[in-house]
Amino acid sequence: MPQTFDVCVIGGGIHGAGVAQAAALSGLSVALVEKSGWGAGTSSKSSKLIHGGLRYLQTFQFGLVRQSLRERRTLLTIADDIVKPNHFYLPIYKGGRFKPWQVRIGLVLYRLLAGRNNLGGFKKLPKSDWDQLEGLNSANLAAVFIYQDAQTDDKTLTQRVVASAKQHGATLFCPARFLTAEQQEDGYLVTIAQQLEHGSELTTIACRTLVNAGGPWINRIADTIEPKPPMINVDLVKGTHLQFAQQLSAKCFYLEAQSDHRAVFVLPYKGGTLVGTTETLFEGNPDGVSPSREEVDYLLEIMHHQFPHFNHNPINAWAGLRVLPANKKSPFKRSREVQFAETPNYIAIYGGKLTGYRATAEVVLKKIRKSMQQRAALAGSGNPTTALFQIVDSSKVKI
Repeated sequence: MPQTFDVCVIGGGIHGAGVAQAAALSGLSVALVEKSGWGAGTSSKSSKLIHGGLRYLQTFQFGLVRQSLRERRTLLTIADDIVKPNHFYLPIYKGGRFKPWQVRIGLVLYRLLAGRNNLGGFKKLPKSDWDQLEGLNSANLAAVFIYQDAQTDDKTLTQRVVASAKQHGATLFCPARFLTAEQQEDGYLVTIAQQLEHGSELTTIACRTLVNAGGPWINRIADTIEPKPPMINVDLVKGTHLQFAQQLSAKCFYLEAQSDHRAVFVLPYKGGTLVGTTETLFEGNPDGVSPSREEVDYLLEIMHHQFPHFNHNPINAWAGLRVLPANKKSPFKRSREVQFAETPNYIAIYGGKLTGYRATAEVVLKKIRKSMQQRAALAGSGNPTTALFQIVDSSKVKI
């Protein structure tokens, strides 16, 4: 007989790890399946920021910003050795998209949404101190604001959450490729191919709830499930980053690209500099995503324009894929809110941000609880270890 779990999570990125940790903390039996490595996909190819999303105020995503700021505060507490606050310098140029007074209003709102004791302060840098800006191009510079957000190592954070899930009882399958899932009377029968020293081995496990946290692979995973579950039509949007061995600054810079007014971050990273990101629609297999020459040139042009003296070549470049709702809007104007496709035994997580992984996991866990209670009621009896499990607050669990 296959081993049976309350929850089987497909995908070892930050959202899959978060759901596995939250479920294990709450006393559910959990299987977490990942095909290559923890945080090996998009979760290790982000801008490495734990932030509220100041720029999302432009598109009126106030709920997302408030939630992200709350989660930022929690992560600064429970992962304080890898989530660190830093100062972000935001230069405003004449002829740019926003005036200084508009940016000030945005920063005031950001502070209000953050609440007390949550890196909410900001200030305007006096012109007499512009020599602190690491050689930033000052032609047509109108104002510079300083506010705070946080940085992290995204892959390490994901691995820490996975380790916490295992510590609290989750069973890990990695490397293990998800092959298919067939719906049964009370859940799914899941077939995976585990990579062992002597080769691959087929393993079958049963679960009461299947969670698809496949990120860019989410609909490819759904296509292999019988019967086919509901899916959301999405676009994959590629974000490219450049890594330089040389460090421009210990500070962070939030820049506006001159060509298209996009937001680009210049960040200290592993003793060097990280620059990103782009937003390019991607079609094809997510396994084949890579930076294009055009994207690399785009980011280099921004660096050379904003910091003329920084004439170094990148030592590395990588690309990750965002999962965004499919529509005709530009990627930036699309919602960053998490979306879910679900049935009583299946939940798929579409989109989401690194900062909000805990909040997403909490929503998923509430959906699992509600589904289990409904199924127990229909069956005429409840199992207190499943249908009536208590959701445990992970904000007190150090990772």
